[in-house]
Amino acid sequence: MDNAMQDSAMLTPRAFGEALAHATFRQSAADFIVDESLIFTPDGSGEHVYLHVRKTNTNTQWLADELARYTKIKRRDISYAGLKDRHAVTSQWFSLLLHKDKEPDWNEFRLEGVEILEATRHRTKLRPGMAKRNHFVITLYHVQCSEQALQQRLEQVELLGVPNYYGEQRFGHDASNLEQAKLLFEGKINIKSRNKKGLYLSSARSYLFNKVLAERVRRGIWATPITGDCMMLDGTNSYFSIDDPDEEILSRVTEFDIHPSGPLWGKGELPAQHAARQLENEILQDEDVFKSGLCGVNMTMDRRSLRMKPRSLAYELLSPTTIRLSFDLTAGQYATTFLHELFILDAIDKPTAIVS
Repeated sequence: MDNAMQDSAMLTPRAFGEALAHATFRQSAADFIVDESLIFTPDGSGEHVYLHVRKTNTNTQWLADELARYTKIKRRDISYAGLKDRHAVTSQWFSLLLHKDKEPDWNEFRLEGVEILEATRHRTKLRPGMAKRNHFVITLYHVQCSEQALQQRLEQVELLGVPNYYGEQRFGHDASNLEQAKLLFEGKINIKSRNKKGLYLSSARSYLFNKVLAERVRRGIWATPITGDCMMLDGTNSYFSIDDPDEEILSRVTEFDIHPSGPLWGKGELPAQHAARQLENEILQDEDVFKSGLCGVNMTMDRRSLRMKPRSLAYELLSPTTIRLSFDLTAGQYATTFLHELFILDAIDKPTAIVS
């Protein structure tokens, strides 16, 4: 791995200055709780069983394999809205294509670290993107930080949001996923596994996005639209381009109705115009391997919001050096990215999956 590339992948400058303090992160699974909400409510009928599951120290994909084994159906007939971190207590939904006469008694299902909260049915398969939000409850220890300083930082977050970086787990240990993407694009390796290939492609896209966002953070324009920006509607994948930002645009940004966006690279022209396009091209001018590689595998140019807004944000002091934070994030956003704006995280366990 090229050291400069690895450093760039991991470099996510903070928007509000230095971290408040170090914080011990993930002493146990119960210190990182995630509850997933879907964009709809299962209607109770249909050919797909919907399982609402609470799991502790359990990998999402591994659990899907175990559900396939228990129900004796094909693994491809089991799906979920997004991966959840292993080193945590998480609740999420799974869907299983399973005829009613073959559905087991879920009260008899036994698997260490897994509890079925609800079993219902729905007419369509659960797919990525069907999660609406995730609610987090996170406990941090050994925090040498005054409550006043914490309150001030959280007020800044409430006012502006935080940079919407992809978390470091996206890149793998020591940016190994990014290295595999580079080797793939250079024709030095062949990846047969669709899951692995998708992981490496996502890593490359995330790297380019983070690089653009990091530079806009350095320039102080990550939460402020510039001429030609693509503005993303909050909570959606829809965006539109602007000329010079007028009062209406600035007001909608302040209200978190829209956000400046950055590129998710692929084939096609950059939708950003004028100064925004020039800036994105300038930042990524030395990234031809990744840009051409993503175009070569028919990834389509898309956008991602440059900022995120933790909602229902609250904190509780459990002791002078122990803090419990609770907040909601839109699906696809990273809790660790938000925490990065507050603290330097000293993790007991490294995250192994995307929280989305």
